Amino acid sequence: MESGMPLSGGQRALIRESWQRLSDSPVQHGLVLFTRLFDLDPDLLPLFQYNCKQFASPQECLSAPEFLDHIRKVMLVIDAAVSHLENLSCLEEYLCNLGKKHQAVGVKVESFSTVGESLLYMLEKCLGAAFSPEVREAWSTLYSAVVKAMRRGWENLPEGD
Repeated sequence: MESGMPLSGGQRALIRESWQRLSDSPVQHGLVLFTRLFDLDPDLLPLFQYNCKQFASPQECLSAPEFLDHIRKVMLVIDAAVSHLENLSCLEEYLCNLGKKHQAVGVKVESFSTVGESLLYMLEKCLGAAFSPEVREAWSTLYSAVVKAMRRGWENLPEGD
């Protein structure tokens, strides 16, 4: 991530404040995010397999203990980004490797726009009136920076891997 700050001080404050409101139940909020993700793109469901088990429905996936662990991890990544708003570049290597892992299991870069839509949907549903246009813009900017770093994981893989 560039050393230049993608977020203004005001945007960082909005992100921290809004994330704090959600910190009491990250898995519940993550369920909102992933429910929306599967509503927007049901073709992503087969990417989530545990012990070679294919889920028959989004509901089955969303209730599986292994998937709930995945939700916890996703929410921890968001939390790490929020915790490092002043220095997102310290997460660069971690996010690049996370991108490589996602590519290895068949995630397409294009799917991250749907994940972004799902993140904003979750924030809107869970924050209610506190989800202002300024909050939306701040989160969109943060998400774009995170995805940009994760995309480097795709770009750094040799052909054929």
